[in-house]
Amino acid sequence: MFNFFVDESNKNGRQYTVDGADYKHIKNVLRMKIGEECLVSCNGKSDLCRIEAFFDDSVSLEVIEENYIDTELPVKIYLFQGLPKGDKMELIIQKCVELGVYGIMPVQMKNCVVKIEEKKKDSKKQRWQAISESAAKQSKRNVIPEILDISTFDRALDFAKDLDIVMVPYENEEGIVSTIDVIKQLKGIGSLGIFIGPEGGFDKTEIDKARSVGAKTVSLGKRILRTETAAVTAVAMCMLGVEMLEVDI
Repeated sequence: MFNFFVDESNKNGRQYTVDGADYKHIKNVLRMKIGEECLVSCNGKSDLCRIEAFFDDSVSLEVIEENYIDTELPVKIYLFQGLPKGDKMELIIQKCVELGVYGIMPVQMKNCVVKIEEKKKDSKKQRWQAISESAAKQSKRNVIPEILDISTFDRALDFAKDLDIVMVPYENEEGIVSTIDVIKQLKGIGSLGIFIGPEGGFDKTEIDKARSVGAKTVSLGKRILRTETAAVTAVAMCMLGVEMLEVDI
């Protein structure tokens, strides 16, 4: 079942209006017909809808069942990703949105090989936000995770200080006990920050700064992971931890 996101201004009672690129996709690409069903997500909720009518530049849908599906985690996970080389950021965004992150902040860290020019930052962010939206549609998310502005490490830490828990997978952290302890603390909290280093890893001064503001360094196992693998592993681990802690076994 296809999923489309709309603004609150596109809802009137039990009817939605879908226009713009999604309207063209529904009509010309998917070739959907009157009576077909789909999901429409608005303000963090997804309703089951039926196509009611097509117009010149929009399609009208009727709500069949409100709050039809809830795919969001009870914990808002923010990923602070050290800028990687090439198109790895696109893969990281796609997979981590599918796994349930709430927001992603690209971070310029000391050992980042790539340096994004100021004039290219807006276009990069727009591209990344489009990938987030596409992944949110594919995975039936209720919200489109926001791609935040490219930030310095210090600014990222300042943002993260208000989160309930901040964890930093670090290759020099030994043993998995600290990781298990953090997972156990995820039940009942509202927010979690995950810092992932770039290809060159974290600089020791960055780890010291993170620890000084209460971040917990953890291990992702005995093997050294690529930055994109570490991001997906850490988010998946926390997603599963949150989901399992919600179930009484």
